[in-house]
Amino acid sequence: MKKDIHPEYVETRVTCTCGNSFTTRSTLTSGEMRVDVCSACHPFYTGKQKILDTAGRVNRFEARYAKYNAAKKAAAEKKAAEAKKAASETTAAK
Repeated sequence: MKKDIHPEYVETRVTCTCGNSFTTRSTLTSGEMRVDVCSACHPFYTGKQKILDTAGRVNRFEARYAKYNAAKKAAAEKKAAEAKKAASETTAAK
């Protein structure tokens, strides 16, 4: 390997917003790193879902999805009512 082209590899203290911290090695020379999510709080590792609602985005999505479900349910009810009406007309004609 060529000399003097590789960054320095030092011990680094990693601190998560959940309060967990650990030591690893990194080319980050300040010796400290802050992260938003770590293995102690990430949903994949913990099995718990954590929803971070930024500016009401989750609420807006749920409201749109509720409208979609309501429209879908109304269409299904209308189709069922039409089918029932057609069936009753068929039996009345016999």
